[in-house]
This record gives sequence, structure tokens and C-alpha cells, in this order.
Amino acid sequence: MTALNRAVDGKDWARGPDDAPVTLLEYGDFECPFCGQAFRELKRLEQSVGDEVRFVFRHFPLTQVHPHARLAAEAGEAAGAQGKFWEMHDTLFTHQRALELSDLLTYADDLGLDRPRFSRDLQEHRFLPKVRRDFMEGVRSGVNGTPTIFINGQRWNGPYAAAALLAGIRGNRSPDVEPMTGLPWG
Repeated sequence: MTALNRAVDGKDWARGPDDAPVTLLEYGDFECPFCGQAFRELKRLEQSVGDEVRFVFRHFPLTQVHPHARLAAEAGEAAGAQGKFWEMHDTLFTHQRALELSDLLTYADDLGLDRPRFSRDLQEHRFLPKVRRDFMEGVRSGVNGTPTIFINGQRWNGPYAAAALLAGIRGNRSPDVEPMTGLPWG
């Protein structure tokens, strides 16, 4: 099992109580179809655990295979600068096949963001250093694909189905929820 290189801190996007007994951190890519599947499962998990878990997201855009991933990550950060990271996060995962600049600007309008500021932040790549920092911290933590999840600082190697993650969070393992190797989807 691999440990997280940098603990969650104020530089991270987190939702849920800071004192939750469990922190689930995802390194993700907004254009990755596997992250899109994980997004749906994590939403189900979030609904079932309430305040038991703090959810954290860090960027890991795989730009070699997902040409829109980096700009989408920057859009998430630009929205976050206006207090709407999680709303943009959810929108980007919901619309993974529409991540062109014009799409991102439409999402900014839909979320009520200051569009000139948002557009300027993207044009100037204001948040690219943050995206790169997340990526490099992921590499140092052994991340080599997306999604990669850590539970309380330890890499999760099991399936990403909500039930399996819930079992992992609660420290229970049943015969039908065994850690897998290889592909993250069980």
C-alpha cells in the first residue's frame, strides 16, 4: 500500500467536516471516463455517509490522452477562486464530453461566475501552477493513472463502487469486496 506524500491541508479542495474520521482523497482528471464513473460512485457514497467522510479532490490531468483535461482543471480552480469549485467540479464531470473553452465559459455563466474574471484567469493560466503542483504531488505519491483514491492517507487498491469504498472506509472486508489489482473497476 502506498502512502500519500502530502497530507490534506488548506491548499486542497475539501467538502465535509475537517474533523471527519475518514478523509477520501481523489486524484482525478475531468476528461477521464473512469473518473466519470468514479464521480457517480463517489456521489452515491457521499449521500450514504454524510459527515462521516471528508472528500478531497486533487488534479491529475493526463494531457497525453485527454487534451482538454488541463484547461478543465484550470477552470475548476478559476471557479474555486470565486467560491464555486465543487459546483464546477460536478458540472465538468457531468459534461465530460464538452470541455472546449466555449463550454467552460457557458458553465461559468450557468454558475453565476464573473465571466470576464473567469475568462482572464483561463487565458493567463493563472491557476496552472496549482494544477501542476497537484500533479507532481500525485507523482510523488505513486499516482500513475486516474482515478487514484487514498483513504486516510493510504492508497485504495480496491474497486471504486460505492459499496466497496464504504466497506473500505468502515474497515470491513467481505468476500465480495476484495482489493483488486490491475484495472480499478471491479
